[in-house]
Amino acid sequence: MSDKPVFKFSNRVLAVPLYFVLSLWIIFWLEVKYGFNFNTFGIYPRTLSGLRGIVFSPFIHGDIKHLYHNSIPLFVLLFSLLYFYRPIAFKVFVYGALLAGLLTWIIARKSYHIGASGIIYLLFSFIFFSGIIRKNYRLVAVSLTIIFLYGSMVWYLLPVKESISWEGHLSGFLVGLVFAFLFRAHGPQKHQYDWEKDDYEPDAFDRHFDGSGNFIPGGEEQDVISKDD
Repeated sequence: MSDKPVFKFSNRVLAVPLYFVLSLWIIFWLEVKYGFNFNTFGIYPRTLSGLRGIVFSPFIHGDIKHLYHNSIPLFVLLFSLLYFYRPIAFKVFVYGALLAGLLTWIIARKSYHIGASGIIYLLFSFIFFSGIIRKNYRLVAVSLTIIFLYGSMVWYLLPVKESISWEGHLSGFLVGLVFAFLFRAHGPQKHQYDWEKDDYEPDAFDRHFDGSGNFIPGGEEQDVISKDD
């Protein structure tokens, strides 16, 4: 499969992460401007009313520091998802966010869980593991870049701070890992050279080399003689 039709920039690749992050800032501005408190729209585990947080919680942040720290990785990771995994990006983003929210609702401690960090861990996990699984050199490079930039996030999969929803982080991370396996056959794949294909017929030049790449003097003539026999 050729990478050319897959790795293609479009306005959507930039617009979607930009508008999504902008929407988070607009909602936070409205909350501060008019004195709203949207925290109760977050995920509250194992309650019926808490289910609405599966949809609303990524748009709610406790303070500007919380929002700022989520904005940059969210933009970078969502941009990477849309550019490198364009055919499956929206499935991973939408279904993954909903499943991560549901898992948080199931396993988390009794508290309101808010913020887009669950989605960040979802995208981080999916992009990293998907690149490794597919063995596409470009995607592996993206995976290594992601782990270089955001590798320290793995510490927050553990309950290191009471004020941090490590359950939401863990939920997003696990869903991203599962999706990397589920969607491994969709989207960009490892580049397959002509000689790796089952129906490949070697040409005159290739007949001078054996399966291990060793040169065989007169390989073409030997191949012709064996066929005549």
